[in-house]
Amino acid sequence: MQGNEFIEVETNVRLHIRDWGQGKTIVFIPGWPLSHEMYEYQFTQLPKQGYRCVGITLRGFGKSSKPWGEYTYDVFADDVKKVLEALDLRDVTLAGFSMGGAIALRYMACHKGERVSKLALFGAAAPSFIKRHGFRYGLEPAAVNGFIESCYADRAKLNEDFGKIFFRSENAVSLKLGEWFHNMGMEASPHATAACLIALRDTDLRGDMAKVNVPTLILHATQDKICLFQLAEAMAAGIKGAKLIGFENSGHALFYEEKEKFNTELTNFVG
Repeated sequence: MQGNEFIEVETNVRLHIRDWGQGKTIVFIPGWPLSHEMYEYQFTQLPKQGYRCVGITLRGFGKSSKPWGEYTYDVFADDVKKVLEALDLRDVTLAGFSMGGAIALRYMACHKGERVSKLALFGAAAPSFIKRHGFRYGLEPAAVNGFIESCYADRAKLNEDFGKIFFRSENAVSLKLGEWFHNMGMEASPHATAACLIALRDTDLRGDMAKVNVPTLILHATQDKICLFQLAEAMAAGIKGAKLIGFENSGHALFYEEKEKFNTELTNFVG
């Protein structure tokens, strides 16, 4: 199944899939509130180097179906499993950015790493996006509550404000590239956008880390203002044998701002 595809994961719920290249398979899960289009600068390069790149746009986002209903990490992990089964993918590197990294971690715990031989986490919103009892890193819960309120009051402004802290600085990328990311976020379902903020706030993945039993790569920017670098350090400590590589010249969007280093570290890891 090469090219752009839609895969049905339940009745009337179809996920938009990009499947380019041949070779060792990397399955990319995007972050909130983006689609697999965010990985453009991986998909245009890695297939030329002999990798098969499969991007999954989560339900509620991009061109995937946008049902009313639950948007939890468990639902997303089940959807990922159904895509891997539908494409009969095995021995994949499961790769996730931000909330997508948290979903990848939940998949490894819920589905015992089925069909996955390596895990790659980029700026992941794990093990906890917020500070909570026994975990002093992450954002303040009140800040995420503010994001949820903003989503219902002026979602375009919320996306604009996130765009200002998404990169290392407000002028780190071209105006047009910033607009592209903004428009990608606005394509998301407003219901899914808010529901995923609730999932980010309420989900604690600290217990999932010990269930990972495959080689794990953590790529994380030291200047990340959304998922703080301490989260990466906590994952590196909690996931057995995990390798953490810091990115010094990017913000949350390390996959774009340092794309050459990002692609090199990822392909070195996949092998």
